[in-house]
Amino acid sequence: MQIVLVDASRVTLKLMTKMLHDNGHEVAAFGDGTDALAHLHSGAEVDVLMTSFEIPGISGLQLCWEARLIANAGRPLYVIAMSSNTDIGHLVEALDSGADDFVSKPPALPELYARLRAAERMNQAQRELVRLATRDFLTGLFNRRAFFFKAEELIRNRVPASVLLLDIDYFKHVNDTYGHDGGDLALIAVAKAISAYAGRAARVGGEEFAILLPEISEADAYEEAERLRFDIANTAVMLPGNQEISITISIGVAERDPDDNVDEWVKRSDVALYAAKTGGRNRSVMAEDVMAPDAPSAGLARSGGGRGKRAPDPLA
Repeated sequence: MQIVLVDASRVTLKLMTKMLHDNGHEVAAFGDGTDALAHLHSGAEVDVLMTSFEIPGISGLQLCWEARLIANAGRPLYVIAMSSNTDIGHLVEALDSGADDFVSKPPALPELYARLRAAERMNQAQRELVRLATRDFLTGLFNRRAFFFKAEELIRNRVPASVLLLDIDYFKHVNDTYGHDGGDLALIAVAKAISAYAGRAARVGGEEFAILLPEISEADAYEEAERLRFDIANTAVMLPGNQEISITISIGVAERDPDDNVDEWVKRSDVALYAAKTGGRNRSVMAEDVMAPDAPSAGLARSGGGRGKRAPDPLA
């Protein structure tokens, strides 16, 4: 595991770092609470924080509390408080401040290793809960809730970004013709095609997917959408019995305006997606083409391509 160790004593840091290394753990050691907190906020991978009460900078109790806030934001982090004072009031104070566990200093090796094994079990359980809460069960992509959380995070951090909202064309026809197993395989094929956007791609509806593109303009996002659309149109979907079909997608592209909230941003991509579908499907449309006052007829001049054969529209 990746362990952040915090103690004011260089001797203690050196001895405990060796103990942890000998047990197969990676250690980032700090003699100051402020430096340790900066490391936790840096995005570095950390599984366990072990901190003494008596440290310079911010106190060990405050560090426990700050670490708990990080863990509550969905990032598994087990917190172990350490002190040579084993008074019951001291232990209660540590647990009330956000620590998951308490160990006396100097820790006995068998006890320390057992507590770290408990930490590993707890982190694994928490990661599984996070996965179940944020992942789509069929495709393994982020689910709708996680997508909107990621989009709101970009907005909070003022990161310019574009979004692709894509929909499988004639998906009802695929389901009606090949059954739900065939429909599931089509969904999985699209998910695989957008797996290169791992961490930014989500299944946000039945046959609808979304991709966040940080630091990408709408024009560049459109080019990205076109590459993806052609890739999917030229990919065979294998059904049970070695039957092969091809599918196409329609894509709405929208760059976030500086004053957009997440709903306004996604709504503009949805309008562009609707224009792509009503304009014949198997095409990408930019929001600026359909939302500007002087825009041509829904920006529908952007045509489709690729190997995908258009299925009959079951709603026509």
